[in-house]
Amino acid sequence: MPHSLKQSIQVARKEIPADLVLKRAWVVNLYSGSIRKNDIAICGERIAAVGPGYHGRMEIDLDGRWIVPGLIDAHIHIESSMLTPYNLAKALLPHGTTTIIADPHEIANVMGTAGIDFMLQNSQNIPFDIFFTAPSCVPATHLETSGARLTARDLAGLKNEPRILGLAEMMNYPGVLSADEEILNKIDLFKDRMLDGHAPLLSGSDLQAYTSVGIRSDHETQNRLEGLEKLESGMRIMIREGTGAKNLKALLPLIKPETARRFCLVVDDLHPTTLQNLGHLDHLIREAINLGLNPVLALQLASLNPAEYFGLKDRGAIAPGLRADLVVLSNLEQFRVEQVIKNGKVVMAQGALTDFPAEQSCPLNGTTFHMTALQPADFVIRAQNRVARIIELIPDQIATKQIRQKVKNREGLVVADTDNDILKLAVVERHRATGNIGLGLVKGFGLKKGAIASSIAHDSHNIIGVGVEDQDLFLAVETIRKMGGGLAVTA
Repeated sequence: MPHSLKQSIQVARKEIPADLVLKRAWVVNLYSGSIRKNDIAICGERIAAVGPGYHGRMEIDLDGRWIVPGLIDAHIHIESSMLTPYNLAKALLPHGTTTIIADPHEIANVMGTAGIDFMLQNSQNIPFDIFFTAPSCVPATHLETSGARLTARDLAGLKNEPRILGLAEMMNYPGVLSADEEILNKIDLFKDRMLDGHAPLLSGSDLQAYTSVGIRSDHETQNRLEGLEKLESGMRIMIREGTGAKNLKALLPLIKPETARRFCLVVDDLHPTTLQNLGHLDHLIREAINLGLNPVLALQLASLNPAEYFGLKDRGAIAPGLRADLVVLSNLEQFRVEQVIKNGKVVMAQGALTDFPAEQSCPLNGTTFHMTALQPADFVIRAQNRVARIIELIPDQIATKQIRQKVKNREGLVVADTDNDILKLAVVERHRATGNIGLGLVKGFGLKKGAIASSIAHDSHNIIGVGVEDQDLFLAVETIRKMGGGLAVTA
C-alpha cells in the first residue's frame, strides 16, 4: 500500500496527527450547499478528513472564519495581463485563485509553438496550477496576417503534454459550418478531450451544426435568449466579466438551482489595472452576490463547475481525497481573502506570498517585429463618398456594430470628426514586412486629440492605432515599430 494513502487513512481515523489542521472554520460544502463549523485535516497535498476533533503537527485556529475551495478560472488569456505566467500566478494567488485554464493563442499568433513552449516552461514548478488548451485558430481566420500558422499536425505535437486539457476556443465558426477540412481535422484530433467554443450570436441550425461536432462551451454569450438556446443545445456557458467585455448582469437571470451547474465565471481578458483595482474571480463572485446570486452557487461557478467540466477530479470542492487548495475568508459574502493554502501549504497570508520560488529562466530568442519604415502619407484616406461605413463600439463589449454615416473631409481627404466622435483607425502589418495597412473609421472611442497605438491587438497582434490627425497616428505607430512592440500615446 502506498505510504501516503496509508497515512491519509490513519489521519482520517484520528490514529495519527495530520500535517496541518485548519480548526474551527465554517466550511462551505459545494456538493450539498451546507455550511458547517468543522476542522479540515490535511495530509501532504490532500485533504484527509473534514470534521470535528482533528489534531495536527501544525494547527491554525481560524476562529469562525470561512473556508472555500481554491478558485478556478476556466478561460483566460494570460497575455492580456501583460505578465508572464509566473508573475500572473503571483498576482492571482492573493485573490484566492489557485488554478487557471489558459488559451495561449495570443503568443501563438506571434511565435507559434515556440510561444506555447515558453508558456509551459514559465509556469511549471510553482505553487499555482496553470493548465492550457491547444490554440485552435492561429490565425483566427484565413483573412488574418499572423506571425505563425498552426495546423492539425502542429497541434498533434502538443496533445501529449499533460497540462494541455483540450482544444481551445473554436473561433472560426464559419469554418466549422462550412466543414473546412483543416478545422475538422483539429476537432477530430481532440475529440476525446474538451472542445471549447466561441460562438457569438450563433443560433438555429447553425448553432445545432456547431455543437454537433462536440463543442461544449461558449464564453461569447451576450444576452439571456442567446444563453438559453445554448444551454438547451448542451453547451456550458462561461459568463465573461473581464476588462473589456461584461456579460454577468445580462446572463445572471439564467442561473437557477436546476441550471447552475452549467455555468462558469471567467475573465477571458483581464488587464493589469483591472486586476489591481478590482481583483480576479473574487471580484466576479462579489458582483454576482451583489446582483442577488446565492453565495454558494456563485462559488460553484468559480470552482466546482470548471473543475468538473475539464475533468480535474482532484479539486473544485472541500472533501476527503481532494487536493488541499483552500481559501480562508474573513467574510463569505464580501469574499475578503485572508489566507490561501495550495497543495496543503500556506502560500499567502494577509496579502503577502510566503516562500514563492524564483522564476526559472526561459529565454525567448530573436525579434518578432519585421516592418518597413512608415510615413504620414500612409494614413491618408481619400474621400470617395460622403457616407462611409464606420465601426461603432459597444460599451463593455468586444462586439462592434457597423454603421453608415456622413464623414468629414478636407480637400478630398477623410479627416477625423471629434464633434461626432469619429476617429481614424489603422491596422499595420508587423510580422512579415508586407507593408500592408488597413485604414478605416471608428466611433465611440472618445479621443479628442492625439493618437493611441498598440501591438497588443487581438488576435493576430499587428499594430492597431486610433487617432485624430494623420501625423499623430503615424508617430504612435512608428514609435512602436522602433521600440519593437508595446504601447504608444501621442498628444
